[in-house]
Amino acid sequence: MRIAVLALQGDFAEHESVFKRLNVPTLQLRQKNDLDLPFDGLVLPGGESTVQGKLLRELDMFETLRSRILNGLPVMATCAGTILMAQQLLDDPTVHLGTLGISVRRNAYGRQLSSFHTIGNFAGIKEVPMSFIRAPQIEFCIPGVEVLAEYNGRITAVRQGNQLAMTFHPELGEDCRVAEYFLKEMIP
Repeated sequence: MRIAVLALQGDFAEHESVFKRLNVPTLQLRQKNDLDLPFDGLVLPGGESTVQGKLLRELDMFETLRSRILNGLPVMATCAGTILMAQQLLDDPTVHLGTLGISVRRNAYGRQLSSFHTIGNFAGIKEVPMSFIRAPQIEFCIPGVEVLAEYNGRITAVRQGNQLAMTFHPELGEDCRVAEYFLKEMIP
């Protein structure tokens, strides 16, 4: 098994570190040719969704990744990665990959100075650390999207088939249980 991590911008190194602790090899996706290499799952990391979406298009990676996700490639997205996957952004007309049946509001918890860390319940795992850094909020899910976690009544993690998306950063810190959930529950 090998997990590809989109490494165009953002906190891809932190995700790689989590999978390394789980003894799962990773592959950085930096250019179109990297998509030809074998991998079993994909991580879309936090960072700047606008920059990541622009680079995916400029590097001619966008359609291939979108097609592979729609055809069942297991994907785990955090923060900006969740924005990339959302079918609707409530405060921006841009839709990036649009593979996940959610509506998202960008920077819903406030600016960088409003970032915070908490503990929240995640379905099947119980309490997990949640770091919110200029985090989006999932405001609406279409039928078929399962809510896995909430914080103060706000949806923070969802799953739709092969897609797992979070508004928080589970990769910051030593807890690897969300990545383990992704590996065990979503990768055949």
